[in-house]
Amino acid sequence: MELTTVLENTQPIKNYTFKEKPFYDFLKRCFDIFCSLILIIVTSPVLILIAILVKAQDGGNVIFKSPRIGKNGKEIKVFKFRSMFMNADDLLNSLSPEAREEYEKEYKLEKDPRITKIGNILRKTSLDELPQLFNVLFGTMSLVGPRPVLYEETLLYGENRDLLLKVKPGITGLWQVSGRNNISYANGERQAIELEYVEKRSFFFDIKILILTVGAVFKMKGAM
Repeated sequence: MELTTVLENTQPIKNYTFKEKPFYDFLKRCFDIFCSLILIIVTSPVLILIAILVKAQDGGNVIFKSPRIGKNGKEIKVFKFRSMFMNADDLLNSLSPEAREEYEKEYKLEKDPRITKIGNILRKTSLDELPQLFNVLFGTMSLVGPRPVLYEETLLYGENRDLLLKVKPGITGLWQVSGRNNISYANGERQAIELEYVEKRSFFFDIKILILTVGAVFKMKGAM
């Protein structure tokens, strides 16, 4: 299914408003720096162990730098532990027509042949996203925000695309704690949730999402 077809089938999204919040932005950045630094130190043994396991899987690169669209439409590199085989692109090109349609509709696959055994565990536990703490520390991402997405995915937000890109993407967010991969682009539900966060964002809202994230990770809610 082509992107134009997905756009045609996507339900309309209401208009959202954006309010500048300079004090919140400053407080959020200080919180991001402090928490990401602490978490990197605390989880360093886990980071090292996962790196060894990923390397031992097939000898390939440990970290995958995924191109995504960040704040103000700037392309960023999102760090992840590699969870796919090194020839993932070739495997994507060999998908069946049904699998290809599924991927082009939601940019994910329920049964993805590109994912390694270690990668499957990392994804289900969200441990593959731990390296994004460095994105937060470097300032390209935040702990909480809309999920960083591909350029093609931003087009699914229609006239609200610029609103989505007014804030930094996050490691976790309202979408993740609301159901994550169980929530679809096709009916506009995912877009509505991400835009709701942008409109209602606040420090206490971020804290609430972080607390809910802990429960969502342990329950593997919507993970795949």
